[in-house]
Amino acid sequence: MGLLKINGKEQIFPDNKMPATIADLLGLLGVDSTTVVAELEGQIIERKNFSTTPLHAGQTIELVRFVPGG
Repeated sequence: MGLLKINGKEQIFPDNKMPATIADLLGLLGVDSTTVVAELEGQIIERKNFSTTPLHAGQTIELVRFVPGG
């Protein structure tokens, strides 16, 4: 089992379902990568690196979505 803390909530993934990258995580969550900023262990990850930034059990991820309007 793999555990990730996403926006303050722990989420458990079976070993064979643990997302390998930030892009994989966004896909599992149904989040469009063009509408989100990702922070991994306190460091902002550039969108172009979502598919190459590996995830490991126990990491903390913050996802902030852009919402149109004022």
